[in-house]
Amino acid sequence: MRRGVANRTVAEHFGVPRGTVGWWRHQDRKHRGETYERPTDCPRCTGREIDERAYAYLLGLYLGDGHIISKYKQHHLSVFCDASRPGLINAAEAAMRQVMPQPKVGRRQKKGCVEVKSYTLHWTCLFPQHGPGKKHDRRIALEDWQQEIVDAHPWEFIRGLIHSDGCRITNWTTRMVGGERKRYEYPRYFFTNKSDDIRRLCTDTLTKVGVRWTVLARGSDPFNVSIARKESVALMDTHIGPKH
Repeated sequence: MRRGVANRTVAEHFGVPRGTVGWWRHQDRKHRGETYERPTDCPRCTGREIDERAYAYLLGLYLGDGHIISKYKQHHLSVFCDASRPGLINAAEAAMRQVMPQPKVGRRQKKGCVEVKSYTLHWTCLFPQHGPGKKHDRRIALEDWQQEIVDAHPWEFIRGLIHSDGCRITNWTTRMVGGERKRYEYPRYFFTNKSDDIRRLCTDTLTKVGVRWTVLARGSDPFNVSIARKESVALMDTHIGPKH
């Protein structure tokens, strides 16, 4: 093990559980007074160049349907995806691997959704918005380095937000044409989130890329950002498109 042989290889060689080999290694380090530091490829801690496009998309997913567990011996980023959208599930996993390739990534099937998880305590370095309680109950603001990435890749950020808490639907209405009332259908995008701060991040970025939006209140709560103008929907279709 001191020569760098992996725990799995040692365990297979001696026919003992990997946990036993891990304990041997721990005891050996303790005996020699060594402090173990788990290796990481965290861009914030190592200075490694981050994949900005993947990060902007993953940031949108995190702000919508993601959370971080950061406890003793339990550290992971989770993004919850609609189980009927395999393309979204694959995109979430790919983004995690592109941002930090080293941590283990897994999937957990739940009722109606799939939880995509990446295991490392360093996700809190990349998402300083992590904190106790629900996102809509606390202030959410991007740090300067995050805003720079969003400004450089606004469509990836918007795509992550729409893929998490948004949708593309077909609305309909009726209008009089030649004295006859006819049904008229048109596409529309929605982004729905209870956090005022997250909705503002969405609308500010939409404005920067030239998308016109409005807010529709559900009761007295303005949770819905609507994009219905033809030219704005066409712009969204070019860069976002429906979830799949």
